[in-house]
Amino acid sequence: MNKLYIGNVSAEASEEDFESIFEQWKIPHSGPFLVKSGYAFVDCPDEKAAMRAIDVLSGKVELHGKLLEVEHSVPKRQRSCKLQIRNIPPHMQWEVLDSMLAQYGTVESCEQVNTDTETAVVNVRYAAKDQARLVMEKLNGYMMENYALKVSYIPDETAAPEGPGVGGRRGFNARGPPRSGSPGMGARPKVQSDIPLRVLVPTQFVGAIIGKEGATIRNITKQTHSKIDIHRKENAGAAEKPITIHSTPEGCSKACTTIMEIMQKEALDTKFTEEIPLKILAHNNFVGRLIGKEGRNLKKIEQDTGTKITISPLQDLTLYNPERTITVKGSIEACSRAEEEVMKKVREAYESDMAAMNLQSNLIPGLNLNALGLFPSGTPGMGPSMSNFPPSGAHGGCSSFGGQPESETVHLFIPALAVGAIIGKQGQHIKQLSHFAGASIKIAPAEGMDAKQRMVIIVGPPEAQFKAQCRIFGKLKEENFFGPKEEVKLEAHIKVPSFAAGRVIGKGGKTVNELQNLTCAEVVVPRDQTPDENDQVIVKITYKRVHLILNKKCLISGTHFPFPKN
Repeated sequence: MNKLYIGNVSAEASEEDFESIFEQWKIPHSGPFLVKSGYAFVDCPDEKAAMRAIDVLSGKVELHGKLLEVEHSVPKRQRSCKLQIRNIPPHMQWEVLDSMLAQYGTVESCEQVNTDTETAVVNVRYAAKDQARLVMEKLNGYMMENYALKVSYIPDETAAPEGPGVGGRRGFNARGPPRSGSPGMGARPKVQSDIPLRVLVPTQFVGAIIGKEGATIRNITKQTHSKIDIHRKENAGAAEKPITIHSTPEGCSKACTTIMEIMQKEALDTKFTEEIPLKILAHNNFVGRLIGKEGRNLKKIEQDTGTKITISPLQDLTLYNPERTITVKGSIEACSRAEEEVMKKVREAYESDMAAMNLQSNLIPGLNLNALGLFPSGTPGMGPSMSNFPPSGAHGGCSSFGGQPESETVHLFIPALAVGAIIGKQGQHIKQLSHFAGASIKIAPAEGMDAKQRMVIIVGPPEAQFKAQCRIFGKLKEENFFGPKEEVKLEAHIKVPSFAAGRVIGKGGKTVNELQNLTCAEVVVPRDQTPDENDQVIVKITYKRVHLILNKKCLISGTHFPFPKN
């Protein structure tokens, strides 16, 4: 991939002109320039030199009055599903890019490329040629935060001569550190942990961690082969900000150590005298196993690393923050060792839970358990990062075509005053939410001038439903529609065939009582309902904890109860 195509070349250009330009910019090349009418070719000794030529020359250097365009030279037979996207804004959140790329098709892989430029570069593989072609048409030159994106093909050695690209990464050579999963993306390389490292840092040190024009954070990501998101906009005015690090366990630990060193240096420079402990965020699901019976696991980590570790109380948990804060005090070296041991326990707990969930997945046929957000990838600031497992076989009347779960409709009720926040400026938020969840989301018209609630109509497969519901209520919490100590009751309506309503209730109310005990939710099948035109009735679900929506919704929906279609 070291052969370059140089376009927009003046008819007056000569081989000597290109020799002079490459020498001026200290770009090595391994062969003569082949100059044609309007374009030229040249070989570079390695990928680094080719990338430098593209970054330094393309759209920036003029020759005989024409701005040169430099990109990888890709034979037509290899113009398949692989693209390189350059000039990505340096401070852009990856979740925004992932959401944008997912609009044009199924992203099978998306990997960051290390460069010396201020802007970011990624290599993307789509599932089909027409999807990659559409991205070329739509995004090449697209302005994003005052940066014009540059999109070009890169050689796809596995490209088939005919037909769309197939799934998987057969023969795919990673060019940079793996990034976290995108919406619709397949499994990430196994070396990268499904559980990112989440830490809290004092707000006053965030600027030092980012560095001038993002230079420091870019350097950390390059050295540790990681993707780091600093959630500056979360909790405006808060004394601490969360940082999410996606990498291998070793990469996460190395990045964490570097961040601690930066904070310590900044504290010395600013005469900050307070102790700066390491604060790790971990989902409450895993904390019990981290502590161990009678606190043995935690005590052993303290003894082995020479640190003092405390964990925030359960009372600090909120509806939309299921994370506990693990505070580690000690030297940087000691805190680093403790982080490795703490996260090792957390990852073991996660893997154990995932194995147990996969064993039980046949209970909910056709449902992608990993996409639901049952585990910490659904916590604030952490995009979906889990692998997509294939759906289990069709049991219990789950109607599907081509292995895809059947779409269903759910009605959510939100405060009327919150409609603007959900829609967003020019509809941007609801569009992004729809793309992220993979569901159709519409807000029904108000039932009257004084209506206090509005109905949100969500149409999509079960996992898309769950993603959409959690994000909508997360937005309401973020916009302060619920008070910090208010017990938030969330209501959703789902329709079931009228003849099956009795199955939801069960003999003597046994089934509905079991559902309520299992999920801590109120499940009501209103009596004396008149079925609608589709012979369906409404089941009302009111719940208090978002992470329990999923259990209840799975059990109520047709994916568990066999509701045959007429």
